[in-house]
Amino acid sequence: MPSSNNSGEGIPLNAQPPLSIAKFIEESGLSTATVWRFRNKGWLKTIMIAGRPYIPREALAEFNERAARGEFKGTVGSPREAKNGR
Repeated sequence: MPSSNNSGEGIPLNAQPPLSIAKFIEESGLSTATVWRFRNKGWLKTIMIAGRPYIPREALAEFNERAARGEFKGTVGSPREAKNGR
């Protein structure tokens, strides 16, 4: 389970405000499609506030820890290959 502190210093993660999906996309440099794919696969946990998705800081820390451990490794085929049945 992720730590409730950010490197043992500063404000605990559970006390920090959640990050909007739009802000996460902007800061991470990931595409909108990639972030939505991660969310739909359950890799990136989100909450809804006033009808908009947000990422709790603890969920973001957990995602980063899992990514660092290599839990999301794999290959991604191109859409063309999927369409042609390869």
